[in-house]
This record gives sequence, structure tokens and C-alpha cells, in this order.
Amino acid sequence: MSLYKRPATGDYAKYFEGYMEHLAADGRDVLVILEEQARRVVDGLRLLPEEKADYAYALEKWSVKELVGHIIDMERLFAFRTLWVARCEANIQPGVDENLWAAKSNASSRPLDCVIEEYQTMRMSHLQLFRSLDEAALQRQGMVGGFTTTVNAMPWLAAAHESHHLAVLGERYGLNF
Repeated sequence: MSLYKRPATGDYAKYFEGYMEHLAADGRDVLVILEEQARRVVDGLRLLPEEKADYAYALEKWSVKELVGHIIDMERLFAFRTLWVARCEANIQPGVDENLWAAKSNASSRPLDCVIEEYQTMRMSHLQLFRSLDEAALQRQGMVGGFTTTVNAMPWLAAAHESHHLAVLGERYGLNF
């Protein structure tokens, strides 16, 4: 059984409230949500032709592969922040420029199969990290990206962030998985 509880609004930056709305009606455990998201994303991407993975709905918008690369990068960041705070690091963890990271991710130049494998490996690794933490670690708070957060909030933020982008894939790319 998971120790993670739905975080309170003050457990994460206000910026993420819109993302968290994507999980408002989902009463499942966050680790179950993350597992199910991984199945949906991997299965959906495996059905996607390579040329569709390179599609962007507008000029200067991310392609499908770039969007998945962004999900990968941000979840790695959530996992790093989880570890940072769980291990009681006293230094403040800085924020990031998501557009710079996406531009430098190299996702668009790699085959879709490689992006899928990276996504799947990343998610399985982070699930192991989230499962490894005890109740005391989940209660820890730290400064990351200029805001106070709890370890408990991190997998919720990863799931909510991905839910947001899955909605974008459905609405703007016509991909519903």
C-alpha cells in the first residue's frame, strides 16, 4: 500500500494548481496513476508512425517526440527534487527553463522507438524511487525552484504534469492515449 496522500494546495507551488486539476476526479493512488499513464503512453506511442511523431500542430510548437521528451525531462526533475528533499539537502534547488531544455533535448532527432524506451525506463526507475521512501521522507519539505514543496507532492506533480500534456496531445495533436 502506498504512503502517498493527495497533497494540500500549500505543499507545492501555486503554478501547479492547474495541473493538479487534471487529477481532481481521480481517487486512485498516485503510483497506480503513474503506472497506468506509462502503459497508455507506451502503448499509444508504439502505434504511432514515425512521421506522426514528428508532427507539431503549429510553428514553434513541440513535436510529439519533443513533447514526450519534455515529459521525460520534467519527470526526471521531479524525481531529482524528490531525492533532494528526501535526503535533507539544505541547498536550494534552482528552477529550469523548460523551453531551453526542450530545445536541447535532442528528442526530435531520435527514432521514436528510442524515445519510447527512454520514457519507459525513466518511469519504471522513478516508481522504484517513489516506493523506496518511508513516511518520514514523505513529510520532508524543501526549497525547489523558488518554492517550498513536500516529498509527498512530487509524484502527484509528475502525474498531474503528464495528465496535462496527455490532454494537449488529445486536443491539439488528435492523439488520445
